[in-house]
Amino acid sequence: MTTGVALALALVLVMTLGPNKDQETQAESGALPMAPRLPAPKDTGPAPTVPAPTPEQLQKQPWMHKLTPGEKPPQFVLFSFDGAVSKQHWDKVLPLAKQTGAHVTGLLSGVYMLSDQDKMQYQPPAGLKRGVSDISFGGSRQDIQARIGYLNQVIDDGHEIGTHYNGHFCSGGTQPSVDKWDTNAWNAELDQFNQIVAQARANGFKLPADAVRGGRTPCLEGNWDQAFPAMASRGLVYDTSKVALGVQWPSVQNGLYEFPMPEVKVPALGKQVVMMDFNLWYSLNGAKEEPQRAGEFTQIVVDTYRSVYRAAFNGNRAPLVIGNHFNEWNGSAFSNAMEQFLGEVCDEADTVCATYTEVIQWMQLQDPAVLDQLRRMPAARN
Repeated sequence: MTTGVALALALVLVMTLGPNKDQETQAESGALPMAPRLPAPKDTGPAPTVPAPTPEQLQKQPWMHKLTPGEKPPQFVLFSFDGAVSKQHWDKVLPLAKQTGAHVTGLLSGVYMLSDQDKMQYQPPAGLKRGVSDISFGGSRQDIQARIGYLNQVIDDGHEIGTHYNGHFCSGGTQPSVDKWDTNAWNAELDQFNQIVAQARANGFKLPADAVRGGRTPCLEGNWDQAFPAMASRGLVYDTSKVALGVQWPSVQNGLYEFPMPEVKVPALGKQVVMMDFNLWYSLNGAKEEPQRAGEFTQIVVDTYRSVYRAAFNGNRAPLVIGNHFNEWNGSAFSNAMEQFLGEVCDEADTVCATYTEVIQWMQLQDPAVLDQLRRMPAARN
């Protein structure tokens, strides 16, 4: 991969919606086009736990039960959004989710809860300069307060907030990038995230301190042997950054559940791609803006989602991770595809659009031997 391509991936600009609208991420950089499939660490560690489902949950979610002999698991679909602060996109997703009974996960970039005038409060790790972020900051203090208001609605509706860390330092951008960070750097980044969220909580943010249970690293990058110990020590129980061939059941790796991003076939192209919106865009036209092709790209992506869903549903029933950003890339082709698929798949029989925590809660109810059997099944490949 050339340096120019790497820089283009890492330096996608954050855009604003105009002087009278709050500053929101429209185009965080995505993962590398061919994120590597890395072997699982040998030391899996004990399975982490999350709080058991409440009686209210059990009443509202009849699928949240121990499987009976011969019963298949539901087909979980995990919609997750990196950055996760765009009101105009939440305004589309929340009604769709309510209509279909879906729960989704927003992976919050901490710097979006820190105003531009307060940016010097953020000290990036690994020797980076104070007040630096490759995805900018959160706008005015008034923008932050408005953001707290609509993210509280996200929480009230039963959706999950995880972490996308803070400064989004990817290869090709500001160095040293996250793939070079050691455990101390990841500890510092998570401590900064927690401090920023605590400050927002003091201003009315409803996100409890123990509710952030996992996240996705910037650009799917990281030295996992260094990153995972920091995640576990800061109370995280899952990660969703690694790449796996096909759709696989989450496994415990270095003390965390790993929900891998699937590498799948795009039927229209006949080639394998990591199923993340930016990767799909890159595979279609090198991530060039061609809004006149928005409808074409939307259809290709929806067809890919459908194909992968069918493979998992008719195969191992492993949770299907749908990774996205709140963006308007290529005439909103990829956001439109996500919204269309969410609207249709979450209404399918034996299908549950859930959060990562909800899937872990379900797994905790199962016989460990049943989970082992599911993990031994071949990965679902379209």
